[in-house]
Amino acid sequence: MAKKNQKKTKSKIVSAAWKLFYEQGYEDTTIEEIIEESGTSKGSFYHYFEGKDALLGSLAYMMDEKYEELEPTISEDADCYEVLLYLNRELLTMIEESINVELLTRLYSTQLTTHGERPLLDHGRTYYKLLKKIISRGREKKELRTDMSVSEMVRYYAMCERALLYEWCLRKGEYSLSEEAERKFPMMIGSLK
Repeated sequence: MAKKNQKKTKSKIVSAAWKLFYEQGYEDTTIEEIIEESGTSKGSFYHYFEGKDALLGSLAYMMDEKYEELEPTISEDADCYEVLLYLNRELLTMIEESINVELLTRLYSTQLTTHGERPLLDHGRTYYKLLKKIISRGREKKELRTDMSVSEMVRYYAMCERALLYEWCLRKGEYSLSEEAERKFPMMIGSLK
């Protein structure tokens, strides 16, 4: 039970931080405001995060929460290629509606320059586990190609998704991310079939 409460506390901090970052901007959001918005304590905040910059990497875990929310909605019988498109559409819609493009840009830049932990590449995340499960099932059902390993296909999917996000950041969010993905992502991952 304690582990579940810890995850809930961390999740509350992350959700509050990203809400405030979106509304006020990263620079204009203080740790005190995050603590107040999350209804947690200063001790809890510093238990999970060294400071505000450490929250940038938490976007990966926010994405995982979205996948955890979506997983129960996926039917075992659903076409796996269509499930991959669904997951991408839902995630990118969530990002477009709740993540400031400047913040996403900052996250990507820190992932490129950091020498330590890089949460976007952590294969222990729900994101990678769910993709592996769906792609494995797709291969078993002969809906997805079998001449590439599951790991290669997961990596390719993640690379395509990051390409959409990176381009959106480069263009400073000048177009709808979800609409662009709706048009381009099927072409990008079509080779998985």
